[in-house]
Amino acid sequence: MGVSTSNPEPGIALVTVDYPPVNALPVRGWYDLAAALRAAGADPGVRCVVLASKGRGFNAGVDIKEMQRTEGHSSLIGANRGCYEAFAAVYECEVPVVAAVHGFCLGGGIGLVGNADAIVASEDATFGLPELDRGALGAATHLSRLVPQHLMRVLYYTSRTATAQELHRHGSVWQVVPRAGLMEAALALAREIAAKDGELIRLAKAAINGIDPVDVRRSYRFEQGFTFEANLSGIADKHRDAFVSHDKHGKEERA
Repeated sequence: MGVSTSNPEPGIALVTVDYPPVNALPVRGWYDLAAALRAAGADPGVRCVVLASKGRGFNAGVDIKEMQRTEGHSSLIGANRGCYEAFAAVYECEVPVVAAVHGFCLGGGIGLVGNADAIVASEDATFGLPELDRGALGAATHLSRLVPQHLMRVLYYTSRTATAQELHRHGSVWQVVPRAGLMEAALALAREIAAKDGELIRLAKAAINGIDPVDVRRSYRFEQGFTFEANLSGIADKHRDAFVSHDKHGKEERA
């Protein structure tokens, strides 16, 4: 369990997230993911990074249960800072990052894939921000990199999800494949990127980031300010408590 790095092929680093049951990352997990991405990008032998997950889905955001069982605001602050670092580590990775997405990609997952250079998704992949239902705000910065502005607003306000096929039509998902073929498809794209000159691919990544119209770090940090406001007002706790209670009762009913 946790974050691991392997090298399945020359020039490719595979960073894998595994936090059962749904890859809702604890505070430490976000920092570990950020460190793994930065280390992979700094490796001179790596020319492309594939970011993937094990289990039921790609990412379910932050571990709300950890947040609710922690006294004070330390877990909230840790989760916000950890997400900030992990999202930035994807964006600032010295080489291109290919996200291999299966199942659900929610909350913090949108922050990761929205900052990735390319997304390969399985046919069962869905993308969304249930933030308003969880007493949080944020990652509209990253959702707006995946869909047009007005669709981003509707998805954000309603907490609805979009399918991999829908994002493919918008051009943000490179390829949609059967679940069994996801890793091979992601590695095939990474292989094509990794075949380029290592120094040139790093220059290309820096150049493309440099012409981005939105500063993703500053934009996301601005959003986080409203998350803290929601917490100070008590609104956030009310929704997180409801989520934890609903999840607990759901498990009891299934038992």
